[in-house]
Amino acid sequence: MNPPAANQTAARLRLRITAAAETIVRSGHPWLFADSIHEINRVGQVGEFAVIYDRKDKFLAIGLFDPDSPIRVRILHAGKPQTIDSAWWKSRLEKALAIRRDLFDAQTAGCRLIHGESDGWPGLVLDKYDTTLVLKIYTAAWLPRLDEILALFREKIPSERIVLRLSRNIQPIAEEQFQRRDGQMLFGSPPEVPVIFLENGIRFEVDVLRGQKTGFFLDQRENRAEVEKLARGRRVLNAFSFSGGFSVYAARGCAKSVTDLDISAHALESAKRNFALNQNFPGVANCRHEIVQADCFEWLDKTSDKFDLIVLDPPSLAKRAAEREGAVHAYEKLNSLGIEKLSRDGILVAGSCSAHVSAAEFFDAVRRAALKSGRKFSEMKTLQHPPDHPAMFKEAQYLKVIYLKFA
Repeated sequence: MNPPAANQTAARLRLRITAAAETIVRSGHPWLFADSIHEINRVGQVGEFAVIYDRKDKFLAIGLFDPDSPIRVRILHAGKPQTIDSAWWKSRLEKALAIRRDLFDAQTAGCRLIHGESDGWPGLVLDKYDTTLVLKIYTAAWLPRLDEILALFREKIPSERIVLRLSRNIQPIAEEQFQRRDGQMLFGSPPEVPVIFLENGIRFEVDVLRGQKTGFFLDQRENRAEVEKLARGRRVLNAFSFSGGFSVYAARGCAKSVTDLDISAHALESAKRNFALNQNFPGVANCRHEIVQADCFEWLDKTSDKFDLIVLDPPSLAKRAAEREGAVHAYEKLNSLGIEKLSRDGILVAGSCSAHVSAAEFFDAVRRAALKSGRKFSEMKTLQHPPDHPAMFKEAQYLKVIYLKFA
């Protein structure tokens, strides 16, 4: 894959970085921040290759340059020099696909094919929903290269369509400089109805054009399956329910009732449709499904209802590092509220997707909430990233879920 055409004749963009940053890059970390650069030979263009040299003027790494991002270079390769061309990219894609080739059977048609930096594609995610691919990019550095990577994806991954999703912060430059927009079709025709895909035999709809992230939270697949195993005969509360993924699994697992709690009317309507899609399962057909539109913190604080299994899986409570301490306190408060609503022998499933809160910090916050409740409890298990969402460096380790059972 060649540099963008505008830079074909320009001198290669060369960077030198601080001693501390050299150590970080050598350790395999995929981000180089702007304040780590102390020398650059010229003004860099978005999406071009930036070559990083060490203090002895030896090659250190190469990556994609983004002049408007605090993460100035997304590193593609570090170590000995390599030629990054079409064959190199093809090999990298084939490696990511091979990791996932035997993970799922015919009952699951939704998975992550490329998980950003952890698969060697920094700032880029590719999700598969049956025959629809959704490409989400988080750095403008990919915008000049979209045609090239699109051709590669079409060659290697059979699909009916490819949808482009853009992180909010890069949407203006995508529109103004590259005529790309969020929800644009890169290949194929727009779906006439929401895309339907299978996950462990359950049918889910996904809004690939406007939904959160790429439209569905594929990373919670394993935890949804765990909830199904635990749900039999229980009254289940799915707080921050989004489109009801945990709820449909719980119902198929023969839950007595399921309550979807979310502040978004749009999400709750999707949850209703997902229940309707799975009426072929006796558990779903026989399960009482209730909908509550409310702020989850406020509703949990006020309700007198009790449940036998509660899923607390909020959106990220720490969007930036400065919010970490407040998020830890919020997780403790949220789980305290949930524990108060658990009946005897009740199960709490508490999740976090905040990358700025470590697994240890989150698990400890939930355990503190459990201890403060004064109830006897046992820790059943903790889970983190599923195999199609590998987390190969610290900042990628966002997902953590803990299961507690209370007497």
